[in-house]
Amino acid sequence: MGYAIIAWDGPDPARRMAVRDRHLAVITRWAQDGRLALGVPLFTPDWQPAGSLMVLEVPDKAGLDAYLAEEPFAAEGVWAKWEVHPFRIAPLPYHRLPQPGDAISATRTHTVTIALDGTDAEAPARRAAARPAHIARVAPMATDGTLALGGAILNEAGAMRGSIVVSRHATDAAARAWIAEDPYTTGAVWKDIAMHGTRFAPLPYRALPGSA
Repeated sequence: MGYAIIAWDGPDPARRMAVRDRHLAVITRWAQDGRLALGVPLFTPDWQPAGSLMVLEVPDKAGLDAYLAEEPFAAEGVWAKWEVHPFRIAPLPYHRLPQPGDAISATRTHTVTIALDGTDAEAPARRAAARPAHIARVAPMATDGTLALGGAILNEAGAMRGSIVVSRHATDAAARAWIAEDPYTTGAVWKDIAMHGTRFAPLPYRALPGSA
């Protein structure tokens, strides 16, 4: 298990640019150590930086606190607010994430989808019923690179209550069409869905769980 940090920038974009190099130094080290599974920016529809998604592979809250203490975006006010969710990456046959030396796209290549389950009493049962079909659908999409990373948002007791999906869709419309066919959508598991454009920075990531 680890943590997903969903962070939102304040109104001054100059803050991000002022500490960006130090931010990259921190996340490069954390990726090299295997403690950062993925870190990507979140963009507005008009391709302005809006925030970040950081997926940490750390065993406990001490690891989370250590990251936030080192992260310049958190310590120096780039992120005006953030939320932290216990998170477990689904072990699937993912493609290799971009590594140092790989090209950086100038435009959006992927979509981050944050989908929260319903909060009614039947929500856990709906997820459990739809989960086998959901996994059967996304496993080959990890193999072909459509799904770059996916996993479950957990509550403090470790029960699944939502999902984060990073998929190879360059528009919200394409991502929504893909999500609309997922068993978690057709089975009324996901009730609150938000999408954000992103691209990858090449970092020395280790293989994701389930990768060959």
